[in-house]
Order: sequence, then C-alpha cells, then structure tokens
Amino acid sequence: MPEKSSIFVGPFLAASISANEEIARIIERGYTESHFEKGNVGAGGDVSSGLDLLAEEIFVKHLGKFGRIESEESGVIGEGDATIIIDPIDGSSNALSLFPYFGTSVARINADGILDAAIVCNLASREIFFKEAGEPVFQGKLFSTDYYPPRVAPNAEIGLFEKAYAHPEIVSNLTQMGLKFRAPGAVALSLAYARTVGYLLYVGPYRIYDFAAGIALCEGLEVIVEEDYVIVSKDKEIAQKLEVLVKASLVAAAE
Repeated sequence: MPEKSSIFVGPFLAASISANEEIARIIERGYTESHFEKGNVGAGGDVSSGLDLLAEEIFVKHLGKFGRIESEESGVIGEGDATIIIDPIDGSSNALSLFPYFGTSVARINADGILDAAIVCNLASREIFFKEAGEPVFQGKLFSTDYYPPRVAPNAEIGLFEKAYAHPEIVSNLTQMGLKFRAPGAVALSLAYARTVGYLLYVGPYRIYDFAAGIALCEGLEVIVEEDYVIVSKDKEIAQKLEVLVKASLVAAAE
C-alpha cells in the first residue's frame, strides 16, 4: 500500500474535487427518471442525457470562475483567459446501465496554452487521479485528503482496448499475441488506470474531451499519440509492438 500523505491542493483542483463530490452524492441517492432522459446531440457528437447535463451544470457552478469551459455537452460556456475542458460524465452509457465504470474528466489549459491541471474521477469507486503543473500525479478518494502516488501493477495480466468492438482484426491479432484485454468503455478513466494494466489502446478519431486530462495523468509512461490511435504502456517494448500491429491493421483496412 502506498504511503499516504496530506498535500496542498490548489484552488482549481479543490473546486474540481468539490464538484465531483457533489455529483457523487447525487448518484449515491439513486437515479431519477430525469437522469435517463435524452436531449440533443452535444458538442462532442453524442446525445446528452439528463445525467450528463446535470453534471455539467455542477461543474460550471464550481469551475466557471476559473475560465471559459469547453464541455462535451454544451460546447463553450462562459469566458476567461484559461480554457477548462470537461467531460461531465465519462462513460455515460455505463452509468445509465448501472455498470460501475464511469466518472468525470477535467483539464485546464492556461492563457499560455499550457495544460496546468488535470483530474479524472471514477464516480463508481470514488477514486481520483490528479496533477498540477510541476507536480507528480497523485491518487486518492473523494471525501478524503489522503493522497499518494498512483498504484502500479508491475505484473498486470490485462490491457485496456477502448472501442475494441470497431476493430475485430486488431482484436484477433492481440489474441494471437497473448495480450488479454478488457474494453470497459470510459476512455479518460482507462487512461487514469494505465499504470495498473499492461497497456491502454485506443484506435479511431478521438476528441479532446476524452483525452486532455487522461493523457496528462500518463506522465512518466510510454505514450504514443497519432492521428488514428493512442497507445500507453509502462513497457516501451509493448508500446512499440502495439504500434506495429495497429499500423499494419489500419493499412490493411484501407486497401
């Protein structure tokens, strides 16, 4: 078990944690019919649910004073020198199916264009992962001030392959290579857990809402970001093997 310590959390991250705690309390009380209601197509291209929009409203309340918000649901909200990128509910389909792998993603880009704060929360387990510029990544839980370096599984037996359903050839190749995986369906969360698995693989077009905070939390890992795929691993050799596999599959699919 990592050694716990109380550290100073800056105002932006503190406000982000407070927003997550408010959302977690609402979910703990149980879903209402309004949470399942479907609205319009959001800025990210998916249909927004009532739960998405409620979480967005809470984040705007807590974070609006820190800059303009770019949300997967409503697009640009407010104004300011800093840009705050949020996915109010990462893994909305999981949440609305009562599958316990969903959360939130928040990243702040300052006036100089530098990402200076990121936080991803697993609302189901209440685990949080965060970092500020110049500081290491920390892990902890909502409603607690005990934080510690993120847990690492040195002998992980699985990887995470988000959107695996869209790439049967890659699935087949991973199986042949003996690389087990799961496809839990919440990209920011999967990036936050990259240290506990053998690898994280995402293939296809990606949106900033899904990746801004998660990629920032992968500091110190092998990270490959290209137009059509993202690969993260603790092991450089595995990352390179995956990139060769993905490139070959994408070429074959284009022919």
